[in-house]
Amino acid sequence: GAGAKFIKFGEKMSAKYADELIVLSPEIQRYFRETYNKVTHLIPNGVNRPVKREPDLITRKYGVNGQDYILYLSRITEEKRADLLIKAYRKLNTQMKLIIAGGASESGGFLEKMKELASKDPKIIFTGFVRGRLLEELYSNAYLYILPSDIEGMPLSLLEAMSYGNCCLVSDIAECENVIGGHGVTFPKGSEEALKECLGYLIDNPETVKKLQASSPDYICGKYSW
Repeated sequence: GAGAKFIKFGEKMSAKYADELIVLSPEIQRYFRETYNKVTHLIPNGVNRPVKREPDLITRKYGVNGQDYILYLSRITEEKRADLLIKAYRKLNTQMKLIIAGGASESGGFLEKMKELASKDPKIIFTGFVRGRLLEELYSNAYLYILPSDIEGMPLSLLEAMSYGNCCLVSDIAECENVIGGHGVTFPKGSEEALKECLGYLIDNPETVKKLQASSPDYICGKYSW
């Protein structure tokens, strides 16, 4: 609606009048070049190597002890596809919990729909917005991190998850594939069945998960170090 038109107007004005433009990904760089014939500067997001935290707050608040939950950590909006994840997860026969961490941003109605969709499964936990020690513990102790988005710029949460040594399962959009660089797993964007199959495979094959957990921190902190 009006919000989308306003954002598009801002994009056009930035392309026309800004002295310089910085973009986060090659895809956005290509977009500005092809759409506006505008040369931009590519400066991707970065991460620092974090300190991993033992489970404490997450055990007391959510009943998880480490390597026994799947983590979705992002804004809960339609394009991030928490709905796809919940539907795929509910088809699995697993005792592993699904923790959905993040605020609703402007789409409060969508969050309520997600809670209703998950209401019959007590293993799905909504934390709301998290930060500080709680955020660090969630990143540090997840079995899997999942980002099933249809649209991304350059997801900082994905960089952070890899820096903590997570095995990451993401949609096969270029913005996610370029970040993981072969050190994670992808599924076809928007495919509930493919997401279920990938989830099931990774849950049943911990040796694959451990291999990706081991390789992701050095890769991501080397390629995207501030």
